[in-house]
Amino acid sequence: MNRPPCEVADVVRTHREQFVAQYGKLLDSDHWRVLHAIENCRTAILGGNRSACDRCGHRVHSYNSCRNRYCPKCQGAARQKWLADRTTELLPIPYFHVVFTLPHLLAPLALQNKRVLYGALFRAESETLLEVAADPRHLGADIGFLTVLHTWGQNLSHHPHIHCVVPGGGLCSNRWVGSGGRFLLPVKVLSRVFRGKFLAFLRRAFQQGKLPFRGALAELATRSGFRRLFNKAYGCEWVVYTKRPFGGPEQVLRYLSRYTHRVAISNHRIVSLAGGQVTFLWKDYAHGNKQKKMTIAATEFLRRFFQHILPKGFVRIRHFGFLANRQRSALLKLCRDLLRFEPVMAVAPTSAIELPLCPACRQGRLHVVERILSPLTSFFRVDSS
Repeated sequence: MNRPPCEVADVVRTHREQFVAQYGKLLDSDHWRVLHAIENCRTAILGGNRSACDRCGHRVHSYNSCRNRYCPKCQGAARQKWLADRTTELLPIPYFHVVFTLPHLLAPLALQNKRVLYGALFRAESETLLEVAADPRHLGADIGFLTVLHTWGQNLSHHPHIHCVVPGGGLCSNRWVGSGGRFLLPVKVLSRVFRGKFLAFLRRAFQQGKLPFRGALAELATRSGFRRLFNKAYGCEWVVYTKRPFGGPEQVLRYLSRYTHRVAISNHRIVSLAGGQVTFLWKDYAHGNKQKKMTIAATEFLRRFFQHILPKGFVRIRHFGFLANRQRSALLKLCRDLLRFEPVMAVAPTSAIELPLCPACRQGRLHVVERILSPLTSFFRVDSS
């Protein structure tokens, strides 16, 4: 894929000083870590290597990646490895896509309390799916599913929601109960249970003093202020969105490749950076999924991008039910046995690494001849040829 005309890193390097001057007081250690990683990714500051063609002698240099999970350039390898692992876990049944969305009313509170409220979002949606699925009036089985947290909308606005990929069936007394191809669970029931569980977690966090309120939210620190917010949240609509079942395992994997290891915006959506403004593509779901262009100030673009940085160590891809990490191997084997299905074996990576082709002669191969340690030290030569 060709390099896009502009990248997030270009915006950071060009407008870093203005961004820090305007929003520096709002940045914590997590933000600074990501800022430095994206700014230095694939530059001499991180070191790299020089390679030479074994045929024509042409030399090229390449710099190391930052490997930060928020860098748009560093997610490809991690995504491919994760997808290869998930391939072996697919079952020969329909898969469903469910989305749990936090109401806009609570989004500002989540932005100030990411670890607590995003954690509550995971707990509420997972307990909701497990509880409703286990109800004999619905599926009556123990299900398994994976979930991915996204906190952004197409225009980089703050829009916390969780995507769930749910196999169409579950386990009940050592037998498999299938969904029969229809939708797995009723949306209205999911919505009401989800609302009740999340608000219960929210009230408990408030009572335990785990929710700081700053700036425009300061009035919520009082019991009366929090009660008003709580009542509004209980009275508003909580959206649980469902899509039609996936067409098959291949479609599931294509979906996963789009939604896992994703950052708020890919470099290929950025059209231009000029005059202190960034223009990027976005899809307007409210008007027929039309692709449009949006132009905003570069500092505002960075503010929107960095509001989606999660606390250090926060896990945004999680597995539940019979796909939970601690019991996945045993219960997946039971599912396969009940479905009489042999899993697809992952292809073992080859030990031989094919050297890159020379861009000059297109015949020779590039061999590393020098390691670039840092811009402040001399090159360490590993091969003088």
